[in-house]
Order: sequence, then structure tokens, then C-alpha cells
Amino acid sequence: MTESFAGFVEDVRLIDHHVHGAYGADGGEERFQNSLNEGNSELLAEPSAAYESQLAFALRRWCAEIIDLPRHVTAELYWRRRSELGELEISRRMTRAAGVSHWLIDTGFKTGAMLDPRGMAEIAGATVHEIVRLETLAETLIQSDQDPGGYVDAFTGLLASHAPIVVGAKSVLAYRAGFNHDLSRPPADRDVAESAKLWRQRIESGGAVRLDDPTLIGFGLHCAISLGLPLQLHVGFGDRELDLDRANPLLLLDFLRSVEASKVPVLLLHCYPFEREAGYLAQAFDNVYLDVGLAVNHLGVRSRSLIARSFELAPFTKILYSSDAIGPAELHYLGARLWRNAITAVFGRWIDDDEWSEADARRVVELVARDNARRVYGLP
Repeated sequence: MTESFAGFVEDVRLIDHHVHGAYGADGGEERFQNSLNEGNSELLAEPSAAYESQLAFALRRWCAEIIDLPRHVTAELYWRRRSELGELEISRRMTRAAGVSHWLIDTGFKTGAMLDPRGMAEIAGATVHEIVRLETLAETLIQSDQDPGGYVDAFTGLLASHAPIVVGAKSVLAYRAGFNHDLSRPPADRDVAESAKLWRQRIESGGAVRLDDPTLIGFGLHCAISLGLPLQLHVGFGDRELDLDRANPLLLLDFLRSVEASKVPVLLLHCYPFEREAGYLAQAFDNVYLDVGLAVNHLGVRSRSLIARSFELAPFTKILYSSDAIGPAELHYLGARLWRNAITAVFGRWIDDDEWSEADARRVVELVARDNARRVYGLP
């Protein structure tokens, strides 16, 4: 591998097609520690245990220098320096060091402590586009004064009002119901309205607002499709509220085979440990794409193997970069850093072994780093 190829990977500007806001206000060490654990949806019983992980080791290796510390500094010293700088300065340094030109932000999850899109654009010095989360939009609607009997028209209109200002829609169906459901469009509007009425009754009786009704979630998917919005679907790895066996993308086969689903790009997010299944689907369906974001950070140095596997079956025009970072801006930087490290090592080995030409490797880097996302989302 030539030094010029390594430099090319280092300099390429990324489009992070699935990400959340960085923290905009200072917080305690326990918040930081909890943010390093994806699987446990509760506060950690031993927050310091988060430091004993691939993610935390990678963070101290690669992020320490961004805040003027030596590599592999202890967690105690890292936190002390982090506290001195403050969250906004951390966010500024990390997001700018990531080399990302466009952030496509899902604004529908834990928004209170995070920078909003405008704040992210300012702190990162980059362009920000929004992704609308379908379940969050539905939850906002059901808590309004809107008659649930008119849910079909109300949700359709609400989503349509967002369509001109967003570049895509996202569903967390995998968390809420799993993929093992009939995801065809509900046969009648009255079925959707009846589900909405039952949902409102549950809320009024003290139940959770959280949308988990497959009929209403499926309806939201088809509304997004009817508006031509690229559709992001969380796949695989997540927190313990998700049943991982029902988040296998192969369970989406009937949906993907439908005429309706074929009308828009379907983007399978994260995918680990189902990255090979996702690669098959990306090869089998013209409109299916994938990334391996989220798991890249959590696997740390082992993410090189994950990223290599993502280049097995899927056409290279179907793979996108993402970090799925949320909260500590180290995650926004680290996702990019580990991706660049992996691409340099994996592609570099293929170049050295004369399996790939350097020209081909550079072209694929550009596809995955930015060109595929620009095409899929219609970015300028």
C-alpha cells in the first residue's frame, strides 16, 4: 500500500448518513460512562465498568490526542481533562476532527440534552440534514387533541408537512414489534383508526405512550413510501429492549419483495451481527442498502473485521458510512476514525496482495464515504 492511498483515505470527506446530536451541555461522569454502553437501557450498576470495553480503550487511544493528552491515558486523567474543557469544546473538537461534511441527523430520540440540527451545524462547521423518526411523529400526534378516528389523514398530513424539510424517514420497528409481522399496507383505513383509538385509550388509562402496534407502524412505513422518502430501518444490535432474534433483516423478505417497498431506497442500519444477511439483501434487491455503524464504535479495534465483512456480498454502490453517534462527541469522531483505520488496513492489504488496484480502491472509498449517500438521499 502506498502512502498516497493512506493519505487519500485520511482526507476523504464523509457523509454520516445516520447519526444523532452531540451533547450540548456539561454533565457528570456517570452520564459519560452510561453513554459508552449500548446494551443496558438502565443506569449502570457499576458505571466505571464501561471503561473496561473495546469502545473505551479505542476512545482513550484515538480521542486523547484531540484533547491534548497522550495516547492510552488513564480513564481518570481523560475524564479530568474532559471536564476542564467542557462539553461544547469537546463537541467542537471531535466533530470537526471527524472530517464529516454532512450529518444526517435522526432528531427523534433523546433530544433534550443534545445539540439540535442548527447547533450541530454551528459546532461542527458542517452541513446538517434531518431524518424524521416515524414512531416519534406518531407519538406526538396521538398526544394531541386530534380525534384518533381521523388518524389516517392527520398522520399523512403531518408527515407530508415534514417531507420538504427532511431527506429521509426512519423506523425503529425492530425495537417496537420486531420484523416478524405482516408489513403490507393495512387493508382499510378503519383498521388504522381502530388501532389509534385503542392506543389513545391505553394512554388515557395510564399506559405508556410508546408506539408498539404493528398496524400503526406499518401504516407509517407506507406513508413514508408514498412520499418517496428513503426509508431507514434499525437492524440488529441495540439495547436490551430489543429482541435481537426478531431484528434479523431476513425477516423483512416479504416486505422487501412487495411492489410498495421497491419504490424507495431501504437502508438497513447497523446490521451487526447480521451484516452478512444484510449484504445478501443488498445484492438481492436493487433498492436495499446497508451500513455497519453503531457496532464500529463498540467493537473498537475488532471493527476492522466487521467492516471487512461488509464488503463481502453487497455491491459497493450499496454500502454507506455511518457512526450512529449520540451524546459524547467522541463517538462522532471515533466512528470516522475507526472506519478510516479499517479501510486503510483492509483495502491496503488487498492492494498489497494485488487483489485490488489502488485506483479501484480509491473509487470504492469515495462511493462508501459519500457518493452513495449523496445519490440515495438526493443531496447537492
